[in-house]
Amino acid sequence: MFSWLNIILHWLGRGDAGARGERLAADFLQREHGFAILVRNWRNPRDRREELDLVCRDGDALVFVEVKTRSSAALVTGYHAVSRRKKRVLLRAGAAYLRQLRPPPRTFRLDIVEVTLPVDGGPPEIRHFANIPLFPKFHGTGRM
Repeated sequence: MFSWLNIILHWLGRGDAGARGERLAADFLQREHGFAILVRNWRNPRDRREELDLVCRDGDALVFVEVKTRSSAALVTGYHAVSRRKKRVLLRAGAAYLRQLRPPPRTFRLDIVEVTLPVDGGPPEIRHFANIPLFPKFHGTGRM
């Protein structure tokens, strides 16, 4: 009974968990991979529903990062929670972000960072998935 109660209480506080997961993901990407964090929680000015959790620089590449924070009791992993529908939203948001840049970056990609928060309060587990297929091919130019 108490495990279900912990899960429900954890789920009710998931807004805080999501913000914590984004902070942990940003710190992890900086510390472990040398990413520069450019923007957090960027929203498309034309459609505020379209959000990019993190926009980073990895060397010469611009990286859009979707952060998924989950409880260790979750049935679906953070990676698998990025559905086809969510990828379409990320594609639109990424394209809107790229349109505002002058000059546009030569390369860009989508990464997913999965942050798992243990129900028992132990240390989080962070997994980084780089270069997730999202952007359509553009005749070999790599640009939108």
